[in-house]
Amino acid sequence: MTAPDATGRPPSRPVPPPLAGPGLEAQLERLADDIGDRVSAAVAYGEPVTAEGVTVIPVAEVSVGFGVGIGSGPGAGAGDGEGVGVGGGGAITRPRGFIEIKAGTATYRPLRRPWLEVALPLAALLTGAAVPSLARHLARRRRG
Repeated sequence: MTAPDATGRPPSRPVPPPLAGPGLEAQLERLADDIGDRVSAAVAYGEPVTAEGVTVIPVAEVSVGFGVGIGSGPGAGAGDGEGVGVGGGGAITRPRGFIEIKAGTATYRPLRRPWLEVALPLAALLTGAAVPSLARHLARRRRG
């Protein structure tokens, strides 16, 4: 998008498109509304399941993100200096636990992550056991 100067010739550099305006604002609003419609408590909390007097409600963590970019210059658009804009968004859910309702009492039960509860402490223990041996070996190499 180029604007002529006082001589009627296009300037040597393109005029960048406005970064904000009614069109961009409307698109951002529509995107935010669309994401808001899709991400609700029903996404984080699943449908309750009841069996033998116990109700279980699944719980998930929901993360949402989106972005928009706009550029200008000779490489933008169809090569004629016009601006180009792109945008995108997404959401991800991760199961985190469940709510158990039994005999009028609700209890949250997180899902266990064995690699954090077993593998990480085991790796720390093995590292702690190996460090003194490694230190002795390095000390012998320096002396010898």
